Amino acid sequence: MDNQLISQQLQARARSFADSPSVTELADIISQADKQNLVVQKQVVSVLVEVIRDASMQDAEVHKDAIIHLLDTLQGRSSSFEEQISTLRFKLADLLEAEEEWSEAARTLIAIPQDSTQRLLSEKERLVILIRIVRLLLEDEDSVQAETYQSRAALLINSTDDQATVLQYKLCQARIMDYNRKFLEAASRYLELSWAGDIDEEERKQMLSFAVTCAVLAPAGPNRSRVLASIYRDERSASLPTYNILSKIFLDQILRSAEIHEFEKTLKPHQLAQVSLSTNDRLASVGNDDESHPGDSKRTGPSTVLDRAVMEHNLLASSKVYNNISFRGLGALLDLAPGAAETMARKMIEQGRLKGHIDQVERLIWFDRGGEEDNSQGKAGGLGEVEEAEDTGALFTKQWDLQIRHTAANVEYLVQHLIAKGLVKT
Repeated sequence: MDNQLISQQLQARARSFADSPSVTELADIISQADKQNLVVQKQVVSVLVEVIRDASMQDAEVHKDAIIHLLDTLQGRSSSFEEQISTLRFKLADLLEAEEEWSEAARTLIAIPQDSTQRLLSEKERLVILIRIVRLLLEDEDSVQAETYQSRAALLINSTDDQATVLQYKLCQARIMDYNRKFLEAASRYLELSWAGDIDEEERKQMLSFAVTCAVLAPAGPNRSRVLASIYRDERSASLPTYNILSKIFLDQILRSAEIHEFEKTLKPHQLAQVSLSTNDRLASVGNDDESHPGDSKRTGPSTVLDRAVMEHNLLASSKVYNNISFRGLGALLDLAPGAAETMARKMIEQGRLKGHIDQVERLIWFDRGGEEDNSQGKAGGLGEVEEAEDTGALFTKQWDLQIRHTAANVEYLVQHLIAKGLVKT
């Protein structure tokens, strides 16, 4: 019997494999093909791969077992069957992803060679694979490895003009920033995605919700105020479950325990991560309490990411209410030891997130509110440097200026929304 006839018979058996799939039948077909020359082997394996890729088998385990068995058989001859192996790995990744085996699916795709001379992939194809690997790793909260592949994808992102691919890349980028506790940058990315017209309305609303969460957890200060203002002025924000805490933070109101606990329920595990104080901060927090009283809190600093964000916000909010406050008074407000409260205020002043100075002799923190409201809130809508009229002290003049500022910010938001929809050309 010649090779062509044997090849036709084996290919016929391979095509009938989908009707009664079993690893035993598959092994027998491969065994018969292995006895032939490389040309026949390639023809039979190509048909098998095509059948397995396109088959809709009811038993997913049998489907997976068939792919794994065929991959194991071809592994030693990967240079000859590289394209077939890659096709099988894509199909196996699909099956694993459907079963929410995120890490296994990612490892399956990672094993696909992307720089082989036998099978050249375009930059767009490599980018799609890398973004999918990042997405799968993030589903399993493996942000460290996901960042590695995201960095590789960043080198190829300019090779595509496919909007869906670009949006997936930006979403992965935002999620990695979120996991790395770069909450301010993550909030800006999520907010940008919430305006994308190519995304479903429900998904855009979810992106806006993520932006709120990250903005709340971001370090308090003028930069966060700008992001908060953009979110707060979005008309969709009022329907979010987190709108209450968003409005209180934007309006510089002090947060209460009940509101914090309610917000805490919406957070993911990495957003509740423990934080540790540096040795210097710990010593400063304890060493400054020379005049401690029995009623003072013993806490030397925040314990979680949320705890730190709330304390910094309440400190910033208190600067809007008081001209000055004692270390003990601030400690009572933040539930911190007086020395720890001073340490937090000192760090925020050093970083430019709080305007004021500290009187060590009188144990007072003096707040400088001159121009701070304008810096943090006046530019919040993205208006840049805002020229303020001379303050005459007239209440109605201030209200009129505030209405103009809000109107200008709303007009800017509408223009950006129209640009995102493609209705206005820049």
